[in-house]
Amino acid sequence: MTRSPHLVEWHPASWQSKPAAQQPTYADKAVLDGVVAELSRLPPIVVSWEIEALKEHIAAAQRGERFVLQGGDCAESFDDCESDKIAKKLKILLQMSLVLLHGLKKPIVRVGRMAGQYAKPRSADTETRDGVTLPCYRGANVNRPGFTAVEREPDPQLLLRGYERAGLTINFVRALVDGGFADLHHPEYWDLDFVRHSPLKAAYEKIVHSISDALDFFEATSRRPIHEMNRVEFYTSHEGLHLHYEQAQTRFIERQQRWYNLSTHMPWIGMRTAALDGAHVEFFRGIANPLGIKVGPSMSAEWVQGLLATINPNNEPGRIVLIHRMGAKEIDKRLPPLIQAVRATGSPVLWMCDPMHGNTETSSSGLKTRRFDNIVNELESSFRIHREMGTWLGGVHFELTGEDVTECTGGARGLTDADLARAYKSQVDPRLNYEQALELAMRIAGLHPPTRK
Repeated sequence: MTRSPHLVEWHPASWQSKPAAQQPTYADKAVLDGVVAELSRLPPIVVSWEIEALKEHIAAAQRGERFVLQGGDCAESFDDCESDKIAKKLKILLQMSLVLLHGLKKPIVRVGRMAGQYAKPRSADTETRDGVTLPCYRGANVNRPGFTAVEREPDPQLLLRGYERAGLTINFVRALVDGGFADLHHPEYWDLDFVRHSPLKAAYEKIVHSISDALDFFEATSRRPIHEMNRVEFYTSHEGLHLHYEQAQTRFIERQQRWYNLSTHMPWIGMRTAALDGAHVEFFRGIANPLGIKVGPSMSAEWVQGLLATINPNNEPGRIVLIHRMGAKEIDKRLPPLIQAVRATGSPVLWMCDPMHGNTETSSSGLKTRRFDNIVNELESSFRIHREMGTWLGGVHFELTGEDVTECTGGARGLTDADLARAYKSQVDPRLNYEQALELAMRIAGLHPPTRK
């Protein structure tokens, strides 16, 4: 296999010749270079054959044969790297995927926003409090959230800590999955104790019993186990924002004759860093991973067509995931022209809906929140628009947690602005809690979850 002509001049550091948005400014470049060199020598977080397997699944989802569930924290912290928190996050994704499998009757591809989501784009480089201006908090692998000059100074050593935490997280997930934790024969492993009184629990248990009975019936009549139900494949994703970190984990695989970013299975590029002449697009065009591209209301037809031509010039199936995040008020106006523009290119893409980011607002208490009704409205509008235009919405992208947080209002318990302060834990964006995430899965699956009276 020969390398594609458009990659002749590409290498993992070629992005450094382009304008690089959303990058921290380090005081000592020599220290940064030393950290990047050390990361380049360390083992990869994921391997190329896992990436190729995910690409095949995404290609199947592009054809309408699978459905992709992508979810996890808005921004991980190093404190999240503990067994209970990781297991809870995995549990809610497994429960959601079981509901989707039951309702959609399609295999579900599970992709966690985890094991590397340690950097976040910000709307400003600095933050001012009480007349003091400091660099903004850019995530755990850049600086620290405390508001002092020392804590907000970008520290290259945090990249190594981020790598270590990512490796520990994914290795624990793999151990759980390989050990039978995700066996569909035993979904009782996935229970979250604090929701035993949830109004959704009975509806979920009915689905569990239905699937368990079907498995038992098939295996009894066929006299053989359904091997693919004994374990599930689980993939990771994060925003490929910090380019020195992504560069350090990018390797040329001789067997494949391609470059892979081995820090995650599916990195994505956000709206703030999707400039056609920018460093992130330059980096992304050279790696073989399946790639997400966030698509917002400000993205023009010409812009998205330029991204497809640059990042996927050979129209490779399974390569591109377009994650649209328009907002409930804008989606009917903004999404159809982009669908038409993409269709005109002939490029195969997987359309996914992120109904979270376009619906962020400030509550009456001053906390950032998202209203569950707006999330549902954008989600329902997305399915309708794709159906009307003859395209397939093949996935969803949620910011969620397995913890009992109160960050988004509405949902089964009818949370209000006054409830937010009870358990608002996010350092960046508000996340769906367990009940809200499971309710969304039920709605996507065509079910009607109960509400609290």
